[in-house]
Amino acid sequence: MKRSGVMAWVGAALWASQVHAATQMVTLSCAVAYMPERSTWVREVQIDWDRKTIRAVRIDGLAPYSYSVNPQGLSTAIDNERIQLDLNQAQWSSDFRGLASGRGRCDVVAPS
Repeated sequence: MKRSGVMAWVGAALWASQVHAATQMVTLSCAVAYMPERSTWVREVQIDWDRKTIRAVRIDGLAPYSYSVNPQGLSTAIDNERIQLDLNQAQWSSDFRGLASGRGRCDVVAPS
């Protein structure tokens, strides 16, 4: 995995965080338009990382059974939804086994 890819984007997402803990969390808010229903849902993604490696992922508060990190971002699944997060472009894409699909943009939620 290239540090200039995923980790650079996650690192840039931490611009507001001055936490010096070993693991830091980035929260993304993704507005996802689902087709064919034409409905939009806001999905929350939390990524825990230690400046080198993604340690945990949660989507809408649920930890997926597994996830894989690739140069563009990460892939995982929750229930029947297969999810790809492009952290370089800050985009969400997903599908429900070919029956429906979702696409959307993600924004960093500033820590409170």
